[in-house]
Amino acid sequence: MAKSIAINAGSSSLKFTLFEMPEEKEIASGIIERIGLKDSIFTTKFNGEKYKVVEDIDDHEIGIQKVLDKLIELNVISSYDEITGVGHRVVAGGEYFKDSVLIDDDVLEKIESLSELAPLHNPANATGIRAFRKILPDITSIASFDTSFHTTMPKENYLYSIPMEYYEDFAARKYGAHGTSHKYVSEKAAKMIGKPLSETKIITCHLGNGASITAVKGGESIDTSMGFTPLAGVTMGTRSGDIDASLLPYLMEKLGLTDINDMINILNKKSGLLGLSGVSSDMRDVEEAAAEGNENAQTALDIFYNRVQKYIGQYIAILNGVDAIVFTAGIGENSKETREIIIDGMDWFGMKIDPEKNDVRGEERVISTDDSKIKVLLIPTDEEVMIARDIERLRKSN
Repeated sequence: MAKSIAINAGSSSLKFTLFEMPEEKEIASGIIERIGLKDSIFTTKFNGEKYKVVEDIDDHEIGIQKVLDKLIELNVISSYDEITGVGHRVVAGGEYFKDSVLIDDDVLEKIESLSELAPLHNPANATGIRAFRKILPDITSIASFDTSFHTTMPKENYLYSIPMEYYEDFAARKYGAHGTSHKYVSEKAAKMIGKPLSETKIITCHLGNGASITAVKGGESIDTSMGFTPLAGVTMGTRSGDIDASLLPYLMEKLGLTDINDMINILNKKSGLLGLSGVSSDMRDVEEAAAEGNENAQTALDIFYNRVQKYIGQYIAILNGVDAIVFTAGIGENSKETREIIIDGMDWFGMKIDPEKNDVRGEERVISTDDSKIKVLLIPTDEEVMIARDIERLRKSN
């Protein structure tokens, strides 16, 4: 019986989920935070219990070793040999990767070469891959790309209105992100509304600290809100989303900045809900501050709702109608207020939220009224199980 582990490596973190395959049964999961810093936090969940250790973990290789040793200590596995495959989440696959792939030296080199497209993610993803290959060099190792699902976008949706040679020479185009999540929830949505996936028009709203909206037609992404990098699109936790490019040199002059990377850092890490509210990048904190009368916090929420509504409206137009709107990820799954406000503000389209059905956190269900012309769904995402499926598929084909 195969056991596959899905890995999501960040610059100072490492998330993992272990599955029994092909049953897709989640056995254990966990996260290491503060890798490379003092007092790293290692949390493991197994059999309904949570195990937490605080200790210094200097790098990802040591972190992975700790994960494997913990799985043995808890009798989750008896030896490393029980793990037959590992799948790594990678944010940017560029135009190289239209599907998940088996990792070899060439694939790893390409992942690292695409770091310009996801500077906060690809280098960390590559670090996790290298560490795992060193410890378990012989198991099936795959990369699952956030961008792969979006490679079906037509040119009119992925090209920018800039000289064509910039695309031809430098691959300057929209790539999107969160593709694994959008693919998972759109497939689930088709089953929930009882239509063949090939006949559906679905808008998926992955709303978390990072957020993106995707128009899915016949099971394929035809447009998405994130762009050349994950900075574009809707307002996010710390990211600005869409912005007039001419504002950048103006602000740089006013702020006395000479390095464009300093400006990009502000847009990536100091903007969004955090920058607007001055309170936090966490939706829960911003909602609480707004409820207490913080005007900037309320403005941040209003802008967040507004940007999501605009993208939904755009995508209803390019899809020429829609069967379902899906909410997923941290905010989408857990903030009933966010779902209600976004949909109530678009009732012209015939969407109606049922307050009773919507009064839930992280539970798969239809949350629209019975007479709503467009179904509104809450579907918890599961990117890890999608990665596990790809491990199994590529392991067998190999």
